[in-house]
Amino acid sequence: MEPTGVIDELWKRMEARDWAGVGELLTEDAVVEWPVTGERIVGRANYVAVNSEYPEGWSIRVLRVVGAAGSDQVVSEVEVPHAELGVFRAASFWTVRDGRVTAAREYWTDVGGEQPPAWRQPYTEVL
Repeated sequence: MEPTGVIDELWKRMEARDWAGVGELLTEDAVVEWPVTGERIVGRANYVAVNSEYPEGWSIRVLRVVGAAGSDQVVSEVEVPHAELGVFRAASFWTVRDGRVTAAREYWTDVGGEQPPAWRQPYTEVL
């Protein structure tokens, strides 16, 4: 499977709560970093546990998965609405080798969770 296909499949399995299937797409020693909260998740088991134990009420909408032909680097953007916690977005930078994720850096944020500073208002529009 091409690296972009691996990430497409990862998000599908995540949405389906197919945790064993998610684990199949990660190397045992995969490392995933979440810089926004200053966390590093080391190992397949920990990554699956963190995601499987997240409070229910969420879904995943894949906005895009991008990768260059012949590259092991893939970028994805997803939206994750949660019934009680609001809407989250993630930009994820994946390294995929031999059909499995070996590393990732994910930037998770809550949509509308931070107000833009007043000085930028003359130059921007509300999404």
